[in-house]
Amino acid sequence: VPHRVHRPLVRGHPGEQLRHALQRLGRLGHGGDGVFHRVDHLVVGDRVAVFEAVHGTAPDIAGKGIANPLAVILSSLLMLDWMGETKISAKIRTAIHRVLNEAKHITGDLGGKAGTAEFTQAIIDVL
Repeated sequence: VPHRVHRPLVRGHPGEQLRHALQRLGRLGHGGDGVFHRVDHLVVGDRVAVFEAVHGTAPDIAGKGIANPLAVILSSLLMLDWMGETKISAKIRTAIHRVLNEAKHITGDLGGKAGTAEFTQAIIDVL
């Protein structure tokens, strides 16, 4: 635990609060919780950082294979960038953009019919 906190600690994450506000205002268009990701700036340092998808547990879709894995993948790209692996993260990011732009293998929250595995496999296939 740090001796000093340079940011106030608030209930919930400010980015998550902003996401909810934008969703209520209809500013996000397509995509639900599965596309939000973040790095926890309160713990980023030279040796330690936390990267995570920003969403709830989604118990209503658990085990159905329909969750959008994009937030987890994008969080992983933030981690790769932090580790200095920018070339591989750029390749994966390009593959994601291609899959999203083609819109053939996207999940239901993005307007498609693909499940988690199909969406992920489409990205892998592009790589």
